Amino acid sequence: MNKTLLQKLSSWTILLTMLVIILGAYTRLTDAGLGCPDWPGCYGFIKVPMTESRIAQAEMAFPERPLEPFKAWNEMIHRYFAGTLGLMIAAIFFISWFGKTKVPRLLPTMLAALVIFQAALGMWTVTLSLLPIVVMAHLMGGFTLLCLLGLYWLQLRPQLLQGMEPQLQKLKPLAVLTTVVVALQIALGGWTAANYAALACLELPVCEPGWASRLALGEAFSLHLGYDDYEFGVMSQDARQTIHAFHRIGAGITLLITGLFSVLLWRRAKMTLMKKLALALAAILLLQFVLGVLNVVLHLPLLNAVAHNFVGANLLLCMVLILYQFRHRTRAQEN
Repeated sequence: MNKTLLQKLSSWTILLTMLVIILGAYTRLTDAGLGCPDWPGCYGFIKVPMTESRIAQAEMAFPERPLEPFKAWNEMIHRYFAGTLGLMIAAIFFISWFGKTKVPRLLPTMLAALVIFQAALGMWTVTLSLLPIVVMAHLMGGFTLLCLLGLYWLQLRPQLLQGMEPQLQKLKPLAVLTTVVVALQIALGGWTAANYAALACLELPVCEPGWASRLALGEAFSLHLGYDDYEFGVMSQDARQTIHAFHRIGAGITLLITGLFSVLLWRRAKMTLMKKLALALAAILLLQFVLGVLNVVLHLPLLNAVAHNFVGANLLLCMVLILYQFRHRTRAQEN
């Protein structure tokens, strides 16, 4: 009974996590990260102040940041859904540990710890006024949460795992490398977004002419601690172009390595599941590349940018699930 409940709960929690990732990207891309300058409430209230008296109280409490209802609601809706997600993960944790049926407990424990840390990162995002390293870590934490939930979903359904195919063993090092490359590229994308560098380069394939002579590596990858407010960025244009150029170069590397891995996996796999995962990986990779190009050509349209963020999360999830099956099957063979 507990296992069936956890299977259903894990599925709904994954869907909610995806929604929270979308809402988080939408909040960031509409410049609503400080839509509510306090945490966990909004201008001292549990919801966005709407009446004249409450708006007056809010603006008196935070005179440096006048209330913008649209941005405030974006931020609070994201927090409401994130809070609900936290409760669902807490339910998974308690059912796993205190239910009568024996089920895996390590991943629920990791999920509970991570969601608490994510809440702290959400608080620091506000209290440290969008400090880029915190914003990037918050994004990576959300993606990691999705990946761990995907692993837990699979762990609760061991019948989906098939016997190891010997010809795939040689691909395991490439699978590890591909996962690392995808994760690093996502982190670089998060750093680009957190430093408002998404529109720093508007020409293809890398950046405006002469970009290589204007590289500012020291500034581009400095934490820039000590500022009172990081909204809209604190870096120079050269530093932002440097970040953006590295993200584009990373995109090319990711496309080549991940594309190669997906082709080799599809050609060598005989089992249906691995072939499907190889095709899914290739499709997600291609979609992510197209969305990235459209971000440049169309100058970062909102829905396209949100989709680019969401598809990136699914690209990492797909690689993690593939890598888990390599690891799982290897252990099964050894036993």
